[in-house]
Amino acid sequence: MLNKVMIIGRLGRDPELRYTQNGSPVASLRIATDESYTDKDGQRVDRTEWHSVVVFQRSAENCNQYLRKGSLVYVEGKLTTRKWQDQNGQDRYTTEIRADRVQFLDRRSSNPADGDDMGGMNAPAGGYTPPRFQQNRQAAPMQRQPQRRAPQQESYEDLGPAFPSEASTMDDIPF
Repeated sequence: MLNKVMIIGRLGRDPELRYTQNGSPVASLRIATDESYTDKDGQRVDRTEWHSVVVFQRSAENCNQYLRKGSLVYVEGKLTTRKWQDQNGQDRYTTEIRADRVQFLDRRSSNPADGDDMGGMNAPAGGYTPPRFQQNRQAAPMQRQPQRRAPQQESYEDLGPAFPSEASTMDDIPF
């Protein structure tokens, strides 16, 4: 069986970070994806779908630290349904995406001193450690080591269009 979800969308609000009873971080994201199509009358129809996403561990902390309302993200995970009881004791169900991978797609400042250069950052479920920037670029010169060139493997991964509205023009989707 296969349970896999992949979405590209924008956050509708800032991430909400909380901690479980044993201290594990959990972030909740609300992500909007959109599509547009032409109806039978020739009118353009725009439709937005909202997704609840749950991120755990180090990825949750990274999402809370680096994402804000409007941030563009790629989320890969699986659909899960949780059962809970409301204040009246009624059973309620929530379907959400349990994220295995969150990739930040926004391009931010290229100045490392801003501390805001997180565009394209991956936050896999195992966690991500942001790059450390050197404060003093005049440090001792590095010794040059001979380089061995290994055969290059292509690490290109097609994540589709950068904006969800561009996906509606794709005719070669296999489903």
